[in-house]
Amino acid sequence: MTLYDLVAPGLDTTTEPRYRIAEIRAADPLGADPLLAALPAMNRDADVPALTVALRTLVPDPDRVAEWSIVEALAGMRDIGMLLGSLKRHGTEPVAAVPEILPVLEELARRTDMVPRDTVHHYTTWNPPGRRRRMYTGHEMEAHLQEAVRMVFPSLVAALGTCTGLARLEPYDPGFALALDRTAMHVQAMVDSIDFTVANVSPEYFARTLRPYFEEIDVAGRDYLGPAAAQVPLWPVDLTLWQCDRSDPAYDAFLDESVAYSLPSWRAFHAAHRGGVSAVSKLSAALSWETVHRLPPELIASARSLARVLRILKTFRARHIGIARKAYSDDLRLYDEGSGGAPVALLREVLDLTRDNETLVRRSVEHPRPAAVAAQPVPAVAARLPEAGTPAPAA
Repeated sequence: MTLYDLVAPGLDTTTEPRYRIAEIRAADPLGADPLLAALPAMNRDADVPALTVALRTLVPDPDRVAEWSIVEALAGMRDIGMLLGSLKRHGTEPVAAVPEILPVLEELARRTDMVPRDTVHHYTTWNPPGRRRRMYTGHEMEAHLQEAVRMVFPSLVAALGTCTGLARLEPYDPGFALALDRTAMHVQAMVDSIDFTVANVSPEYFARTLRPYFEEIDVAGRDYLGPAAAQVPLWPVDLTLWQCDRSDPAYDAFLDESVAYSLPSWRAFHAAHRGGVSAVSKLSAALSWETVHRLPPELIASARSLARVLRILKTFRARHIGIARKAYSDDLRLYDEGSGGAPVALLREVLDLTRDNETLVRRSVEHPRPAAVAAQPVPAVAARLPEAGTPAPAA
């Protein structure tokens, strides 16, 4: 039994090989265990020649890759990816240094239906624990960051299921509030994860030591981001609750880039729901037909449950901004943008969007408004964003 079975009972891990976590972690199709055990020492010494030889040693024949199972292909990309990020961290484009890796990356991408490099899934969820753990630095803080991401993925998988159900329901349906309550439980794992990160990973270590390993690399003329925690996909919850019809162009553009690094089934979820009606819009429309004296109990329950999930999201984003502000402060940062390609200003914008939607839902029950007002979308917040470096509002 896996964590996915515990958090998301009924999930069919036999037909979705990307959820067969134990099998992927156990796989070592390239025989990379001994070589990757030495990776932290090579990185400590900035030994680019040794890293180049190591990558060249791991390059399999593309015909052999074409015969791998998806589980083997995911494990192979995981192990190659550790060397891709290491070479780039020391100023070398890996595909330029080892051109024969290009057809392998392209074949692995085709076999797994993912981008042609490793993602946060490879670096954390599919990374074996214990002595076989793949790390760039070997530092305990790197292990803690990997664990912080690992601990949240089962809940995100489960949230994908509850959000799929929520999108089919209306606020008058008792199942609407129930789906939101289950989603809230899963999203709370994000808050627990970020609290674990704050307690165990210093901003200085991340900014000065680990962040350089997540730089983008060039694959056939296109840049691909590294396997950073910023790729952790909270967006399915956003999409269902508010983002599909109450978003902002900057966040939309960021998601269009970020979704590409997700699992195929999650990308399918995005394609299916991006043009839908959000839970906030459904609730606002329902409330616009009611008065405070005759709100059905189901509608009140739906509003309270929706506000609760948005409040948890708001808490997570406020704490995320706190970490990001420290890691990208003037005295620590080596880069202007986060490892996921977004500046801190965008994090503030998404926090404001989340807060605005939570306030709208909460007040819609406390202070009902006329129908014409209640149905209006949340206004864009870009015009009232604080200047860079200005503290974010309290959560």
